[in-house]
Amino acid sequence: MTKERERKTVLVLGGTGKTGRRIVERLQGSGMPVRVGSRSAAEPFDWADRATWAPVLQGVGSVYVSYYPDLAVPGAPESVGAFTELAVASGVSRLVLLSGRGEDEARASERLVQSAGVEWTILRSSWFSQNFSEDYLLEPVLGGEVVLPVGNVPEPFVDVDDIAEVAVAALIEDGHAGQVYELTGPRLLTFAEAIAEISTATGRRIDFVQVPPDDYAAALTAEGTPPGVVELLMYLFTTVLDGRNSHLGDGVQRALGRAPRDFADYATDTAATGIWDKGQTS
Repeated sequence: MTKERERKTVLVLGGTGKTGRRIVERLQGSGMPVRVGSRSAAEPFDWADRATWAPVLQGVGSVYVSYYPDLAVPGAPESVGAFTELAVASGVSRLVLLSGRGEDEARASERLVQSAGVEWTILRSSWFSQNFSEDYLLEPVLGGEVVLPVGNVPEPFVDVDDIAEVAVAALIEDGHAGQVYELTGPRLLTFAEAIAEISTATGRRIDFVQVPPDDYAAALTAEGTPPGVVELLMYLFTTVLDGRNSHLGDGVQRALGRAPRDFADYATDTAATGIWDKGQTS
């Protein structure tokens, strides 16, 4: 890392989210100056409000780019491209993009970052293990029944802590520029198998139930889920989870020189926190 980069702030977009807050914690622990990019920050950042972009880029040398809600949604490449252009014009010299593994729509955003004229690293990540404990799948796990429109399709669930560690390395270390890292766990699991491992770790019964996609979409709509979120979830479950990602990547090994964290370790450690203890069913 150059002396110039040591002095410059690292901007973490989505800095309060699953990957972002872990990156912020690690950067702060290393003594790096960090700026959290979120709507709730003192200097707010909002992907939907371009007037918030320039202020958070002042004095920034590197940026972790995490697009909300997903690079697959309409308009994502245009927003990422505009932000990238502004970032480079503001003096940013390194960009690290969180991308979706197997999401063809995300490739347009990747290309815009890759052609920005500065150092870049792409993190193509598989399904987050932490979706079962820090996102929309937490409540079903607590309720003892996880209902999803996905069948016997293996997925190499990746631990978010691995993503964060790779991101930090790419943001502040040398040797990661120009790399596309496919970030996965060390083995393939179906959703039913993942739920079974969580059940074992918690010591209580948690069932997995497969339902037709139309029924799942109807249930989400009935619960008041916004149409855009329903559309995104249906895309992820019925298109991205079609088997295209049923193979392992070596991004964690290449970036960190170690094996990725196993889902069983995630389940055991998460169960020990007590987050899955509420609302137990027998």
